[in-house]
Amino acid sequence: MQALLSGFIKLALASLLAGSLLSFFGITPRAVLDSLGVTAEELHNGIVSAFAWAVPRMVMGAVVIVPIWLTAYLLMPPRG
Repeated sequence: MQALLSGFIKLALASLLAGSLLSFFGITPRAVLDSLGVTAEELHNGIVSAFAWAVPRMVMGAVVIVPIWLTAYLLMPPRG
């Protein structure tokens, strides 16, 4: 748990540093989206569509994979 928390803190500090550096050079999220020719609404709709497409397929895959994994785990010889 400590390694996970440490990783999140490092990620947050690196993100803060990168954001500060980009801000220093005048690069804003709006400028990046404008240079890509995408609006914030289009980006949001794309992300929602991606999740709407991916989640049902992940659940269907889990219906197959989880029982196979559980069976393999239960049939493994004991360790140590």
